[in-house]
Amino acid sequence: MEFPFFHLDFMGNRMLIAVIAILHVLINHTLAVGFIPLMTLMEYFGYRKRKTDPDFSQKWDKLTYKMMFVAFVITTSLGAMTGVGIWLSASLINPYSIGSLIRVFYGAWFTEWIIFVLEVVFIMYYFLQWKKSNESPGAKIRHIRFGAFLSVFSWLTMAIIVAILGFMMDTGSWDSDATFLSGVLNPLYLPQLYFRTPLAMAMAGTFALFLLIFFQKKDNEVHAKAKQYISLWVLGWTPVAAAGAFAYYLQIPDAMFGNLPTAVGTMAFASWYDTMLKIIIGAVAISLLIALLSVLVPKRIPRLTYFLPIIAMFIFLGYFERIREFIRKPYVIGEYMYANTLRAEDYPLFKKEGLLKYATYSTVREITPENEVEAGKNVFMLACSRCHTVSGINSIADKFQKMVPKGEPVTAKVVADYIPNMHRVWYYMPEFPGNEEELHALSKWVVEVSKNPEYLEGAQSGGLFLSSEKNNVDQNLAEEK
Repeated sequence: MEFPFFHLDFMGNRMLIAVIAILHVLINHTLAVGFIPLMTLMEYFGYRKRKTDPDFSQKWDKLTYKMMFVAFVITTSLGAMTGVGIWLSASLINPYSIGSLIRVFYGAWFTEWIIFVLEVVFIMYYFLQWKKSNESPGAKIRHIRFGAFLSVFSWLTMAIIVAILGFMMDTGSWDSDATFLSGVLNPLYLPQLYFRTPLAMAMAGTFALFLLIFFQKKDNEVHAKAKQYISLWVLGWTPVAAAGAFAYYLQIPDAMFGNLPTAVGTMAFASWYDTMLKIIIGAVAISLLIALLSVLVPKRIPRLTYFLPIIAMFIFLGYFERIREFIRKPYVIGEYMYANTLRAEDYPLFKKEGLLKYATYSTVREITPENEVEAGKNVFMLACSRCHTVSGINSIADKFQKMVPKGEPVTAKVVADYIPNMHRVWYYMPEFPGNEEELHALSKWVVEVSKNPEYLEGAQSGGLFLSSEKNNVDQNLAEEK
């Protein structure tokens, strides 16, 4: 609690991270991890045709180059920016979890950053040298070899990050020996890597099929052959991804399964869990059917049909990322740190002595009748604001308003009775960490914002105050009035 609180009340902090992170994962998996090896293989296929069918080889290489151009632009712009954006947003919103993870994975993360920077450079080199590589067979084969090297290099970034993502769900034996190796080899690392790798390959194939809509005519021989070639790639990788998903599913800790219905459908649609799963599976099945038909009768598939596989795969990966993030609740790091950034081992101290006493940037240290509402706001920032807002997405005022009969006001008793037991009702909610005084202060503040919803400013817009500084400012304002 040594950091000031960044807070976005209109959209919520976790929504900011989710938008940036999911967009980055979609780009990274599809265009870096999966697309580059596919383009390298397609380039090699065209190279092998240069003697038997030079005209086909030239057209095929030109098509592959055009598709790689799209990947080059997106990965070196939006992909790179969202990669950095994850660090920025996570550091602002949850510096404690980032700090804890860096202590465990410092060497791995340092290596990943070097690879990330070099990956951007290598992608630029691979694309910008493409036309020059057509000057001779020797130059072409060297370019293809570099593409194979780049494919492995791009995969390494995912291989490192997946270790950290797995650790955040299940720390495994790290709790007892606290070594770097036990952190990397957590129970979910290899199953998740086994799932993500073929999924990235399959997604790259669906994206390549989508690009064919724009780059070739329907009756073109190269276009038809490309549809067959890419569809075989999708059909080959999808069953491997399905097997990886099952292996990953088997390793998920039992305690997390209770969150699955809400993770898939949100709290409002938790009862739709089975229906939404069927929709997701059906979408993937349609994608496989389109890929199969593209192999058998490539010239008879309407162009617009290829929108479906890429949309289905993006929805599938987006849901997977939401589920992975949600089911580890109430923790942000499994069994170690709660989603509110407080460590599990510190809870007994906070319950006894309170949160405000140890919060550097709280405007209240000791609760009095005069500052009780202000104290409640500080408690909300410390214990609740990582997931909730006051007037925006996942509004705490709306949550409590729904607990009372329509037209009736929220009372402090309703709030105070609910908060100590909320973690027993909702598995994904951390237990309230404060003491009795702070519970009552929070309850009174919730009642106030239920009557008069306000936009709660974070430190980035409201400024920073220590408790003594806040008191002085309030006193000066009172004297001026």
